[in-house]
Amino acid sequence: MNESIFNKTIQLIDSANSKDPNSEESEGKSWPKELLYSHRMTEMLERYKPESDEIMGLAIRGQHIERWKSPRKDYPMNKKGYYQWRTNLYKFHANTVGDLMKEAGYDDASIERIKTVVGKKDLKHNLDTQLLEDVIALVFIEHYLLDFYHDHPEYDEDKWKVIIVRTWNKMTEDGHKFALSGALKLPESLVPLIQKSIA
Repeated sequence: MNESIFNKTIQLIDSANSKDPNSEESEGKSWPKELLYSHRMTEMLERYKPESDEIMGLAIRGQHIERWKSPRKDYPMNKKGYYQWRTNLYKFHANTVGDLMKEAGYDDASIERIKTVVGKKDLKHNLDTQLLEDVIALVFIEHYLLDFYHDHPEYDEDKWKVIIVRTWNKMTEDGHKFALSGALKLPESLVPLIQKSIA
């Protein structure tokens, strides 16, 4: 691993995400929202697949880079608008991380690899992209599922089962094993619902 250009890219990603105007509290500290998310992603990768290489480390760290610059409200509030937003968002994240890697001194092959991963290309066949998907799902379950649950009191149990099963199905068997091994901090109050959903 070329530590100098890796660390420079991490610094560039963190600097970009530190400009997020949205904030979130964690353990008594206020964070720029996407900076906190990116650190949670890195921490999860280190727990789940610590043997991962530097390119995956950068993909994980930069997956949501500057997400606030492309808000959902800029697209029609229907299914077509949602897919347009999501497709353009993946391209935006991939190109932004690629540009920062180029600035730091990475070669074209490494940049193209990360664009494939962050751009969510070839999911289910590309092992790198699927690893990113595993980490996204694990971070969502550990850090965001409970708040999402409280934000939607209008959802009944069947709706929650669909949401949990969809998240579960995005993961590989390795992801499932990790989630159920005790290594993942499941939201305690939702454990019965999670167990019922994936049974």
